[in-house]
Amino acid sequence: MSALLKVRDLHVDIPLAAGVLHAVRGVDFSVDRGQTLSLVGESGCGKSLSVLAVMNLLPKKATWHANTIAFDGQELDGVSEWQMANIRGSKMAMIFQEPMTALNPCYTIGNQLEEALLRHQPVSRNKARDRAVYLLEKVGITAADSRLKQYPHQLSGGLRQRVMIAMGLMCGPPLIIADEPTTALDVTIQAQILALLASLQKEFDMGMILITHDLGVVARMADSVAVMYCGQVVETGRAIELFENPLHPYTQGLLRCIPVPGKTKPGEHLGSIPGIVPTPIGEQTGCVFQNRCSYVTDDCTSAKIGLARISAGRAYRCLLRPKVSQKNMSESQAI
Repeated sequence: MSALLKVRDLHVDIPLAAGVLHAVRGVDFSVDRGQTLSLVGESGCGKSLSVLAVMNLLPKKATWHANTIAFDGQELDGVSEWQMANIRGSKMAMIFQEPMTALNPCYTIGNQLEEALLRHQPVSRNKARDRAVYLLEKVGITAADSRLKQYPHQLSGGLRQRVMIAMGLMCGPPLIIADEPTTALDVTIQAQILALLASLQKEFDMGMILITHDLGVVARMADSVAVMYCGQVVETGRAIELFENPLHPYTQGLLRCIPVPGKTKPGEHLGSIPGIVPTPIGEQTGCVFQNRCSYVTDDCTSAKIGLARISAGRAYRCLLRPKVSQKNMSESQAI
């Protein structure tokens, strides 16, 4: 079965006064219908810019190029803005990170929901309204009909996030991109939103790209994971493989930062990753993680390090061999 979305060798560059900022450097990923791919990494690693490039929603100064960006068998590189506007919303939709800024404060919830369907499908306004009410109820909003007359500022953060999900589903797209869908929500609402996304994905058989830096969310939602650092994918694999046997030192460091129920004692210090992320401005030589890695060697500073394929969908960008990396992880967990 061919992938719903396939991205190969994606680059995103932003010209600045100090030089060219290489925000995304040679990123590969793919997602199948009905599956969830999670893009993981700390803030500024290129997760959001990667999917914004796919949707052609990058900032004006940003440029991108790729060997392949294919969606549902159609190559997106070279399509016109008019063609891309017909794809966005109808075939791929995005749940943006902050619903208060993504929703227009000057229009009612109903106007913003109905607009998407009216733009892409030949339906009447009454049909669009019925669809909006149905989806608001589907995402757990009570008194949905009356909510259509309200403005974004009249809703809580959790309700606004649910409205964003309903908006993404208005045209029944086969691909949903969720950019930090639980940011700024309390734990209870976060759990409800994640459960809602999972149930809707199963019901509508959608592919999903979930962008997050929360590995707890990844463990709960993802089928496969791509770990990003400084604009590059440093490790990929099925979620269960990545959690059981992380291969890249950065992935290992991320997992050491998480308390483990039954193992981490109250008051015990969690792991941390020393140092800071290198600047993405200008060209990089060697491993991008070299200044923070405890296993760094002379080869790491000069060698060109590509993704080492372990099996189908399983790869990591490091000179350490899998057995050595696994041994190091076991030792670090025992400390």
